[in-house]
Amino acid sequence: MIIILKPDAAEAQVDALKEEMAGRGLILQEIQGEETRMIGLAGDTSHLSAEAITRHSFVERVMKVSEPYKLASRKFRPQDTVVEFPGGQKIGGGGLAVIAGPCSVESEEQILSIAREIKLSGAHFLRGGAFKPRSSPYAFQGLGLDGLELLKTAREKTGLPIVTEIMSAEHCGVFARDVDVVQIGARNMQNFPLLREVGNIGKPVLLKRGPSCTLDEMLQAADYILVEGKSPVILCERGIRTFETATRNTLDISAVPALKKRSHLPVVVDPSHGTGHWDFVFPLAMAAVAVGADGLMIEVHNHPEKALCDGQQSITPFLFDRLMQKALKLHEVVSDRGDGKQESHGP
Repeated sequence: MIIILKPDAAEAQVDALKEEMAGRGLILQEIQGEETRMIGLAGDTSHLSAEAITRHSFVERVMKVSEPYKLASRKFRPQDTVVEFPGGQKIGGGGLAVIAGPCSVESEEQILSIAREIKLSGAHFLRGGAFKPRSSPYAFQGLGLDGLELLKTAREKTGLPIVTEIMSAEHCGVFARDVDVVQIGARNMQNFPLLREVGNIGKPVLLKRGPSCTLDEMLQAADYILVEGKSPVILCERGIRTFETATRNTLDISAVPALKKRSHLPVVVDPSHGTGHWDFVFPLAMAAVAVGADGLMIEVHNHPEKALCDGQQSITPFLFDRLMQKALKLHEVVSDRGDGKQESHGP
């Protein structure tokens, strides 16, 4: 529900209304448009009467939000969310943030070597799995907390913020202290108790789309995190499961503009998981930039043929350097293409 205020609404009256709504257990979101001031209400609004609210002399009208998600909705926040980091890195706001690194942390030498090379190529964040959710119980499961320590060492040596996946709520305290961006993997996108716990960490959360989930379901999952009020969310399209077998997943490039139309949250694309083939990563990364993605997540390994996890979709540091050069040039071109509105030329 969105309450649209009259231009001459007195601040004391607005504050009293906000206090009343908060007292009903609702989450409030101030929305300031160019000419209109609004208050978004999230939570159980079924007990609220729109007619009763409009009886206030300072209320213009009440609009109900039909989408099942609220806090992630662009109606609640018309302006784009920009997630900023202490080192000056940003995700959202018109730039192209690049997250790169191996699928899993294997050794100190491996993660340091890759971190140094991707930084030289212009990457902004280092990714690496300490805990690895694998389909087979016999596959490499990651180094766990030891892997997280190696990521911290790489951050100390390179200055790159680290992105890594959380698997269990029991590690929330460690992630809150040690990790810069907490990743929720595709398998856990609808693990609602974990989403709520992560929402209290106070660190940005990279939410990956589930392999069989709609965009509305993804945004509802984002609301589970946002409703806690402490952790901003970054959405990540990483491919969905379809009948096609030529690629590991079907990378839904159309999800980028569709999500941006629905939501204010930044959108990152992972063409590595989206295709499952290293030689498809380059063209799909370019496609993601072309449709307006706020960032890329690329798997990079110095010896893909020896990788303990997902070597078939990892590119070498040399190819990553080429990808960065092309992606940044393309981003310069597409970021100056206008706001996407159609002009009316008349008859």
